[in-house]
Amino acid sequence: MNASTGPAELPVAILGAGPVGLAAAAHCAARGLPFVVIEAGAAVGAHVRDWGHVRLFSPWRYDIDDAARRLLAPTGWTAPDPDALPTGAELADRYLAPLADALAAHGRIETGARVLAVTRAGMDKVKSARRAEAPFRVDVAHADGRRTRLAARAVVDATGTWSTPNPLGGAGVPALGEAEAAARIAYRIPDPLGRDRTHYAGARTLVVGAGHSAANAVLELAALAAETGAGAVAWAIRGARPIRAFGGGAGDELPARGALGARLRALVSQGRVRLETGFLAAALREDADGALLLSDEAGRTIGPFDRIVALTGQRPELGFLRELRVDVDPWLECARALAGDIDPNVHACGSVSPHGHAALAHPEPGFYVVGAKSYGRAPTFLMMTGYEQVRSVVAALAGAREEADRVELTLPKTGVCTTDLADGTDACCAPAPEGARGCCGGEQPATPVAAFVPSSTPAPATAGGCCGAAA
Repeated sequence: MNASTGPAELPVAILGAGPVGLAAAAHCAARGLPFVVIEAGAAVGAHVRDWGHVRLFSPWRYDIDDAARRLLAPTGWTAPDPDALPTGAELADRYLAPLADALAAHGRIETGARVLAVTRAGMDKVKSARRAEAPFRVDVAHADGRRTRLAARAVVDATGTWSTPNPLGGAGVPALGEAEAAARIAYRIPDPLGRDRTHYAGARTLVVGAGHSAANAVLELAALAAETGAGAVAWAIRGARPIRAFGGGAGDELPARGALGARLRALVSQGRVRLETGFLAAALREDADGALLLSDEAGRTIGPFDRIVALTGQRPELGFLRELRVDVDPWLECARALAGDIDPNVHACGSVSPHGHAALAHPEPGFYVVGAKSYGRAPTFLMMTGYEQVRSVVAALAGAREEADRVELTLPKTGVCTTDLADGTDACCAPAPEGARGCCGGEQPATPVAAFVPSSTPAPATAGGCCGAAA
């Protein structure tokens, strides 16, 4: 429901107190719209704090929303160096926490509050008569055991996808044996140089995934192995080439992102990390010594491993929206209007056309999905995209349609804007062609188990790598 159809005294319900959710609240505050932010975590930025040890590749200049900056300015807040790269913890402590404090004068933020369901008051998703006039109803479970029900004029879902990671299995469902080995599988970016050091020091670890989360994990695990002189790191991806992880190097307009890819490429070419390409995990089992062996759909088996880090992306949680009229792309589960720009089957660059409230709207009037969740299963979301999304959405809710329609979005280029991926052979997460291994197209080895190569013993230049030794 927009400002012209909803009761003005009801708040906008903003689900999620991450960077994009709090930016939505800042825009509501700037326009005088009442709001309630509902956050499942114990504090704002709970998901960001979960990867607090990871340094962003986008500097502070891209990480702070304009409305939030204006709200913080009179509070005595000191803006960070615009060219510095914050960690997740710094983003939460130096930006999100002060922003939440500033927002307290304008609306309400409830933490430790999990949304159970969103619907329309007095009707399920089938009923159409006077639907847009009925307020939203948000059912919430609180950490202290209470259950409450909030009436809202509009709902902005900024819950993200961090809490719903994809499984290790390459077919979208858990691999055989994955549940049984769950205690030895991490689905979040580990901190091997910090809090998780005891879990990974000296361990033979496999990282599965082709994105920046996997890249960070590989780099830190390799650093730990080099520091301790023990343990080893392997990396498996579903695609034929690690286009997105290696990135565009000097062609990337975010230098830290390009440098991350360059460091990763060097580790592989030096044999310090063994890369397995075209690997779709299918089954996990233990060998006679209790170590993990992972097999793919083609019967190839790699290992042994002590631990596995599965960073195969996330998917949106749509269950609590079941009674709303939500229209998502059938395979990406993103806002349907965005699918053509962000489909990893045909895009590797992460570019997206300018978009705002119109592209993010659903058949349910007044309901919007923003932030990483608006991209569904696509992996290329940037915070600055979310900031522009909520600026437009809140303008629309306030009835400022001209401002809402005027959308400008310019994202830093990655330097790897490949769009000729329709056959799937080079897509970031696509399987390798039948009979191919890696981007050189070599035949699968006859040996059924690929021996795990410790980081202290350089692997052959062509073993599992991408076209042999990289320049």
